[in-house]
This record gives sequence, C-alpha cells and structure tokens, in this order.
Amino acid sequence: MIKVTIDMDKCQHYGQCCFEAPDVFSLDDAGHIVYVAEVADDRRDDVESAADVCPMQAIEIS
Repeated sequence: MIKVTIDMDKCQHYGQCCFEAPDVFSLDDAGHIVYVAEVADDRRDDVESAADVCPMQAIEIS
C-alpha cells in the first residue's frame, strides 16, 4: 500500500492533483482537498504524477 499525506499548511487547494488521480484526490463542496490516505501499489504512477503537479509540493507519498 502507498501512504498519502498532504501538508495542509502548504496546500492551497488548487486541485491540479485531482486531474492526475481523481479517485484519490478531490475537492469537497467548500473547495478543500480531500484524499484517500492509503492507495493500492498499482496506483503509484498516478499518485506520483499528482504529487509532481502540486504547485505547493504539499503531497507526500511513501
């Protein structure tokens, strides 16, 4: 399993990550990012792409 965390002090809720992995990252009705904290290993490429496009580099995966 891949562990996903977002540093909410850095995150500005731009939502670019939502386009790379919409089943992992999304914006709620208030426009704040929500995410799945544990993702199957076969999603690594999409989650890494989402982390790469985050302008604030707030997404961490392990």
